[in-house]
Amino acid sequence: MPERFTPESKVRDVVSVLGDAGRHALLRHGYDVGEGFVDVLSQYQTLEQAERADRLRDLSGLLTELNDKTS
Repeated sequence: MPERFTPESKVRDVVSVLGDAGRHALLRHGYDVGEGFVDVLSQYQTLEQAERADRLRDLSGLLTELNDKTS
């Protein structure tokens, strides 16, 4: 498990470490991983890349939420 999530963390890591809680946090910030998460390219996208592609809102807020869940 990562010490802390960072902008360089991959979407895949969020889902694998936090499970449904990570999926819900991503969704609240605009990123829908969908059912089964079959889009391989999206799995390896970093949170920063997702924000730049307008697939994610409020990266700093998301990181705070994710890191609170891992403490």
